[in-house]
Amino acid sequence: MSRATGSIPAPMELQQGRNQAEPKRQHPFIKSFKKHWELYLLVLPPLLYLLIFKYIPMVGVQIAFKDFSVVKGIWGSPWVGLKHFEAFFESPNFWLLIKNTIGISFYSLLAGFPIPILLALALNEIRTGYFKKTVQMVTYAPHFISTVVMVSIIILMLSPHVGVVDKLFTFLGFPMTNFMGIPEYFKSIYVWSGVWQGMGYSSIIYIAALAGVDPSLYEAAKMDGASRLRKIWHIDLPTLVPVTVIMLILSLGSIMGVGFEKIYLMQNPLNTSASDVISTYVYKVGLIGANFSFSSAVGLFNSVINLILLVIVNGISRKVSQNSLW
Repeated sequence: MSRATGSIPAPMELQQGRNQAEPKRQHPFIKSFKKHWELYLLVLPPLLYLLIFKYIPMVGVQIAFKDFSVVKGIWGSPWVGLKHFEAFFESPNFWLLIKNTIGISFYSLLAGFPIPILLALALNEIRTGYFKKTVQMVTYAPHFISTVVMVSIIILMLSPHVGVVDKLFTFLGFPMTNFMGIPEYFKSIYVWSGVWQGMGYSSIIYIAALAGVDPSLYEAAKMDGASRLRKIWHIDLPTLVPVTVIMLILSLGSIMGVGFEKIYLMQNPLNTSASDVISTYVYKVGLIGANFSFSSAVGLFNSVINLILLVIVNGISRKVSQNSLW
């Protein structure tokens, strides 16, 4: 009996044939980039901004551990370790700066954090379109006033002899008072002017969250005879919890980062004991006093404390409420 004499391909030849037939697999990122290249192009400018203005300048942080010399440059200046940090901790201004910074931050948080939420809840209950839009416009407008103009308004209104507030107090029989020159009044003036300026704009994110509530929930609550307060308590507030937690984490994570511009503009020789914070101290010592290494050490200390607080608060929030940044 004769056999067929056709050649049978070897296993290796079969494998090579399959490899040639199958297309090469692309990396998932390359595949996604080809498909959504417009979105990646849109993300590129913010990434370049962060890289150029946020991450590359971090190389200069090393001068906090050096005796920086403009002539020798960053790389040529000698290392001194923690010398500047120790000098800051032993400085007579250390505890005053910490007390003022934390005091103003917590005061701003306690006074300014709940008011945008209350404003958003109130606006959500207004059904008249014209009145609602008018309130939104009036409360949003102060946010767009520059800090310099805002401080000028505050100083003019509180100035003795010519200020509106002083004239009102004098008319009511109170003695003339230089509000900007009394250290005990500085924190309240700073905080409540900031609340007035930012409450409308800060409420936008909460209004957006409330806009996503299913209308059927309100209808069901109305059918059950729930009052407005009950609707707010059982529908609106649970909706705002995730957003509120995230905003609270961000606020507590920047508790040491009191803004420089407004405080510096409101400062005068009479209220320095209550208005001098870490950011203004860094400006005075670093730029005016040309002590760049010392001011860099103070600024780095401030940033590290903020980072530690952010991580701690985020971890606590993740365990307690299941809401966190990461």
